[in-house]
Amino acid sequence: MTIREAMNKASIQLKINKIDSPKLKARLLMQFILNQKRQYLMVYDEKKLTQAQEEKYFKAIEKLIKGIPLQHITHQQEFMKMNFYVNQDVLIPRPDTEVLVEEVIQIAKKINAKKILDLCTGSGAIAVSLAKYIEGSQITATDISEDALTIAEINAKNNGVDKQIAFLPSDLFEDLPKEKYDIIVSNPPYIKKEIIKMLDREVQEEPHIALDGGYDGLDFYRKIIHQAYEFLKYKGYLCLEIGYDQKIDVIELIEKEEKYVDTYAKKDLYGNDRVVVTKIS
Repeated sequence: MTIREAMNKASIQLKINKIDSPKLKARLLMQFILNQKRQYLMVYDEKKLTQAQEEKYFKAIEKLIKGIPLQHITHQQEFMKMNFYVNQDVLIPRPDTEVLVEEVIQIAKKINAKKILDLCTGSGAIAVSLAKYIEGSQITATDISEDALTIAEINAKNNGVDKQIAFLPSDLFEDLPKEKYDIIVSNPPYIKKEIIKMLDREVQEEPHIALDGGYDGLDFYRKIIHQAYEFLKYKGYLCLEIGYDQKIDVIELIEKEEKYVDTYAKKDLYGNDRVVVTKIS
């Protein structure tokens, strides 16, 4: 079977099983199996696969059909123009989170921020990106999952910023020394507990600890907003990723604390509210 024939067959199988973006995923899996770029597949689409390559490819296609995320098969996800290793222990970085990272980078440059705390770091996508794009930055990144921290450390090393990031196991602020930061950033779990079981099969394959925001999806925001001021410098910033329908609720939590000012929200590329930013008064 040629590369083109295999990809055509795979995309049909994926489409029949109602897998999103069947042609794209069929191609990306072929690139992974052959360890080649897209251009190679275009130029050599009539090249025959070996039996081993063909078997490996269609076994991977079967995993996709069973609901395993593509990124858990390839262990790769691009984020902020970098490559991140991912597995079942971490949430797959989403393009929406780049809006949060870009906003933090702008704030950091504006106030010359160097010391940044990333809560619920997961794969380390936020911490690694900030270390990469903010010159001289020193990032502290925490997560309750030591398995996630292991992945984050791999990503920091692979992207050449491991000396700029201190990874610490901690349930939010619980095990952190009382230091002050210029910026605290977090993409915490924010899905309502009852909604998780209604999500796509691929999302349900990701760690529920990274999704579950409690009954109303706001558990982590309550804790972070209540405690962040103890760890922020004067006029330090708190930057949070939120669910598309959580802007009003999160801003109300901020206003109730009466410790923050200049709160604003930013939308993602699809026009959904995605980021809330505030600072210590």
